[in-house]
Amino acid sequence: MLENTPVRGLSRVLTRHHKVALSGVAALGAAALAFTAVPGGSGTKTTSEADSTARVAYSSEQIKDVRASVTDQLAGASLKAEAIKARAQAKAEAAARAKADAKARADARAAARKQAAAEAAARKKAEAARKAEAANRSAWRPAIESVAAKTYANNLDGWIRHSLDIMRSKGIPGSYSGLHRNIMRESSGNPNAINNWDINAINGIPSKGLLQVIPPTFQAYHVPGTSWNIYDPVANITAAANYAAHRYGSIDNVNSAY
Repeated sequence: MLENTPVRGLSRVLTRHHKVALSGVAALGAAALAFTAVPGGSGTKTTSEADSTARVAYSSEQIKDVRASVTDQLAGASLKAEAIKARAQAKAEAAARAKADAKARADARAAARKQAAAEAAARKKAEAARKAEAANRSAWRPAIESVAAKTYANNLDGWIRHSLDIMRSKGIPGSYSGLHRNIMRESSGNPNAINNWDINAINGIPSKGLLQVIPPTFQAYHVPGTSWNIYDPVANITAAANYAAHRYGSIDNVNSAY
């Protein structure tokens, strides 16, 4: 039957309104077929026939209107579907951007935390190094203060011992016995002794002090931290020991005039 015949270009799924419209189209089509079946030579038409012709002509326009309405509705549905699809795509893209932004922020926070941890570790290490250095200074301070607080007798024994402590701090070799032996030979322990008769005296540079050092030698081998006075016992002993170390290896190796 015609009402079961599918209309070309229409969707298989039709609304109730579409089905009613198509039923009308089918009925009008049947009427049109019945009209065309009447012989062309028939003469006079009755009033009912004229009315039928008029209704058929009117129904043809109605069919066009129904088709246009269906087409418009299908076009509207297509546009609506496309709009829904576009909104869904835009929503998905927005969600992807939000996810990417969230990941970027999380990565930035993680990098900042890592950098802060590294800086804190560096500060902690530097602080530990400073504390260790302070502890080392504290450990050395008592020894330095002990040396500074050490006193020596103002006699030959005290002068030799004081000179030996300075020599050790400067890396100058020599022993108590080596210093004492040479002092006794050169000046008999007199810090103000002076030789006015040997060749040095003749040349205007007499030997002076405990170890009989001439002024040029005293100045050349003077040890920092001691007096510049050639008659100072400690300065005289230390400068002479420094000279002997450079020339003989040690004051201990000197057993005669030098």
